[in-house]
Formats: sequence, C-alpha cells, structure tokens
Amino acid sequence: MNQKQTYRILLNKEPEGGYTVNVPALPGCITYGETTDESITMAKEAIGLYLESLSDHGENIPTEENTFEYHLTI
Repeated sequence: MNQKQTYRILLNKEPEGGYTVNVPALPGCITYGETTDESITMAKEAIGLYLESLSDHGENIPTEENTFEYHLTI
C-alpha cells in the first residue's frame, strides 16, 4: 500500500481504566491502551497490521473517502 489513508478511531473509556479503540471502517479492528496516547499508538499498529493482512490476501483496502460523520443530540 503506497498511498496514505485516514481512518477514524473511537476511544471508549472503560470503567476499570484505559480505553478500548474501535476502527469503524475496518470490521473487527479493535485494540486497547491504558492512556489516550497509548491507545492511539496501539490503533496505528492495529490498522497497519489489518491493512497488511488485507493486502497479503489480495483483498480490497477500505477507505473512508465517502464517509460523512454527523452527531445528533436527542
């Protein structure tokens, strides 16, 4: 993969401490970190490994280029 991609990550604070990180565009790409900085570092590593696996298996690399995010307060 030669082209840089941008992926949205969601950090969820856990009651016992730390953060679970989810990458919505990459199903099953979930990781964990004790701090926000560690969580972001772990997410970068998880995304890299996920994309490498897709590439190794000749699968399409998902992008978020047509994804729009909007927050509703109800």
